[in-house]
Amino acid sequence: MAPWRASSWTRKLTHTMPDTLPPDSVGLVTPQTAHFDTPLALAGGKTLDDYTLVYETYGQLNAERNNAVLICHALSGHHHAAGFHSMEDRKPGWWDAYIGPGKAIDTNRFFVVSLNNLGGCHGSTGPCATNPETRRAWGPEFPVMTVSDWVHSQARLADRLGIERFAAVVGGSLGGMQVLQWTMAYPERIANAVVIAATPRLSAQNIAFNEVARQAIRSDPDFHDGWYTEHGTVPKRGLKLARMIGHITYLSEHSMGAKFGRDLRTDQLNFGYDVEFQVESYLRHQGDTFSTSFDANTYLLMTKALDYFDPAAAHGGDLAAALAPAQCPFLVISFTTDWRFAPPRSRELVEALMRADKAVSYASIDSPHGHDAFLLPHPRYEAVFGGFMRRVARDLMLEETA
Repeated sequence: MAPWRASSWTRKLTHTMPDTLPPDSVGLVTPQTAHFDTPLALAGGKTLDDYTLVYETYGQLNAERNNAVLICHALSGHHHAAGFHSMEDRKPGWWDAYIGPGKAIDTNRFFVVSLNNLGGCHGSTGPCATNPETRRAWGPEFPVMTVSDWVHSQARLADRLGIERFAAVVGGSLGGMQVLQWTMAYPERIANAVVIAATPRLSAQNIAFNEVARQAIRSDPDFHDGWYTEHGTVPKRGLKLARMIGHITYLSEHSMGAKFGRDLRTDQLNFGYDVEFQVESYLRHQGDTFSTSFDANTYLLMTKALDYFDPAAAHGGDLAAALAPAQCPFLVISFTTDWRFAPPRSRELVEALMRADKAVSYASIDSPHGHDAFLLPHPRYEAVFGGFMRRVARDLMLEETA
């Protein structure tokens, strides 16, 4: 079934249950699978002979096939960006606040494609998949991915869906890096770029955070050099610590203070090493949940892709030169309390785009929520993001009537 017909079915089903699903939701969605048997040469020198990508679509592809929007996910993201998988599982997609009828990415106007990247652990080919040569799980032998590898595979998915050019490619954090790579690798196939809470390269401090998280995983006795599935184990302790470390960097001091302060779980200190402060309980809960839902080898792979991304390196450190191939307008958004990918990193990108004579709009959003702000509802953020996407939609209408 063509993806836009599946989305039409979803809308009909949603219409029959107006009291149970939000009116601005894309409704019930079913993940789809695309298998590719054309080898994909990777930046690291290896080749994937065949692979599978899992994706979801929302909205309808128009007759001109020019209203498609690609969503690029962040480190722990996946294909389920909006809507619901079932009436029983009422957890919405990770960017449901911004994808749907009347939302910033309006599915009444756009056909939205969201996929799980190669190396992921939510259905696309990755360390948990079977290596056809060895007939065992890829495990630690799965090739290290780069942002450019992901973009090449996304372009092939676009070909499969009959999309020659995206109306916009959109992403936050690691997803924003993929958007930048699209503008450089396939400038003729992207009409607009939205880069949110991202950076053109990691700082030494960010690389250090990633390395501590990787070492937490690799030093777990249940890791078994990445072959934990064959030992019937999961490096939960390492994954838990990695997530706790990462989660601290995604929040701001203000948001943690406002939410937890120095509140105790009980009315007094216990003078021990068990959980006493509410923030300790919160972090442990986040770590426990993540350790049962995410693959350790995928976490290592994703953080390495973050570390490696540095398009200016091939141009003597000149980011403007790296961005020279880009042809589309950019929207760049940062958040004031994001200290993981701080506003100066976004301004560095904006200045490079200006030096390269590219059209760019920039907004620094005053938010207390740190790096996670790009995932959360915020009036000013919604106004800036939505305004840009409405302009994209208006441009499409002009093209259709020309």
